[in-house]
Amino acid sequence: MRPTTQRLLIAATQVLALAVWFSVSAVVPSLRHDLSFSDAAAVWLTGTVQLGFVTGALTATVLNLSDRMRPNVLLGISAVLAAACTAAVAQLTDGFTAILVLRFLTGVFLAGVYPTGMKLMASWAPSAGRGAWMGVLIGALTLGSALPHLIGGLVALPWRGVLLATAGIGIVGALLAFGLVRSGPHLASGPVRLHPRYALSMFAERGPRLVNLGYFGHMWELYALWTWIPVFVLHAPAVGEFNGREQVVVFIAMGVLGFAGCVAGGLAADRFGRARAAGTALAVSGTCCALSPLAFTAPAPVLAVFCGVWGASVIADSGVFSTALSEVADRRFVGTALSAQTAIGFGLTVASIQFVAVLAAFTGWQYAFLLLVPGPLVGTIAMARFAKVAATRPAGP
Repeated sequence: MRPTTQRLLIAATQVLALAVWFSVSAVVPSLRHDLSFSDAAAVWLTGTVQLGFVTGALTATVLNLSDRMRPNVLLGISAVLAAACTAAVAQLTDGFTAILVLRFLTGVFLAGVYPTGMKLMASWAPSAGRGAWMGVLIGALTLGSALPHLIGGLVALPWRGVLLATAGIGIVGALLAFGLVRSGPHLASGPVRLHPRYALSMFAERGPRLVNLGYFGHMWELYALWTWIPVFVLHAPAVGEFNGREQVVVFIAMGVLGFAGCVAGGLAADRFGRARAAGTALAVSGTCCALSPLAFTAPAPVLAVFCGVWGASVIADSGVFSTALSEVADRRFVGTALSAQTAIGFGLTVASIQFVAVLAAFTGWQYAFLLLVPGPLVGTIAMARFAKVAATRPAGP
């Protein structure tokens, strides 16, 4: 099978398999109505997925699962299990604790989908064009994560129906992984070398420290925005102008335009360098954070365009950070560096998701996203300084 066909199949698998990530978050209002739990409890519906993802990613790395198993098989099994957990939530009639356990397990299994997809894409992408294809893969994650909003916005399904639909989509992704996806010629041989102490000692090195700071600032903003942008739009004064299609607006902004942003970010990283591409995306998304109180009161067309710009910029730099870290970290311990980066970054998302909800409870949703401003601000500064480090190193691995 031709390399381009395999790359597109891997991206399609990611879109479908990751549809379950925000499936529960997309139906929170009706879920809360039927199962009667508090706003504070609802925050954990996404937070537990993030914690599960960190747990799963670290476990898979320590056990070298992607080296012990064929990557496409690991991806397929993980997608099936994540979909099964989502379908199980749809069968519950009570028991919020059971939902949290299932959401945590969903995160654990998704850790076998997203990182494995990155490894598969890298196996089909030579170094010269890897940034662009990684952008496509991150775009697939973005599009897949936003799919539940499209389902809920186009079809009048009860929340159980939305969850079952996204679970079914995840199963289709698993079938693609099992039946058509294969590893490419650029797949690294041998297990990833881990050195736990390097997870801390790399912060003593200027290059890795700056890349990680940029990534942490990016992650502080990203998942909190993805979690709460539907609620932000739902509470905006102009929401009535969307005629009940606000979830479609969210899907276009976060999914479709997010995909476009990822591809543009990957191309920019290959052409203009990692630091410049990531720094520009952080600056744009950070500006959106700062302007969000004004956008909240804007007419519907302005709010929709604003969300689109934010959706494209907030994810455009996502694939750039792992690529950059792999280029500046100690080559003997790249596996440790990337594992630590992912674990800390997703850990931060748990906090930012919680804090935005807390601030919204006190100030209303108009000002809630101001809490995210420090993330892209710190990241932009870090990338400006990293540009000097990157100028002394080759652009590719």
